[in-house]
Amino acid sequence: MPHLNWLAVVVAAVSAFVLGGLWYSPFLFGRAWMAVNNLNEADLAKSNMGKIFGLSFLFELIMAANLAAFLAEPKTTAAWGATAGFLAGSGWVTVTIATIALFERRSWKYVLINGGYMTVSFVVMGLIIGAWR
Repeated sequence: MPHLNWLAVVVAAVSAFVLGGLWYSPFLFGRAWMAVNNLNEADLAKSNMGKIFGLSFLFELIMAANLAAFLAEPKTTAAWGATAGFLAGSGWVTVTIATIALFERRSWKYVLINGGYMTVSFVVMGLIIGAWR
């Protein structure tokens, strides 16, 4: 872990956090996400958003550090970082979401919205980590 670029890890985590804000906003997939989860604005208003955002950023930081550990090879490039991010996001995270969604009887729309966010997040995090050598 000492050979990780911790500044790149933090920037990668911030990028995923910001992307999440955009992804789940009304401008992109926020309304569709709320619909597939049977949520409305009142439900969100009742939530402890400070706790949700705080833990969300902590989890993004853990994911970025984990990805950075996989990309710690000195020969890692931006292209390999983005590729590894895509493989992790689509092959591990999205497939895991899909597996859980099958048992929870969730829709494919649910899988695509959440899995899509995670895949794009991992691509961007991998790109940042790989480029920042």
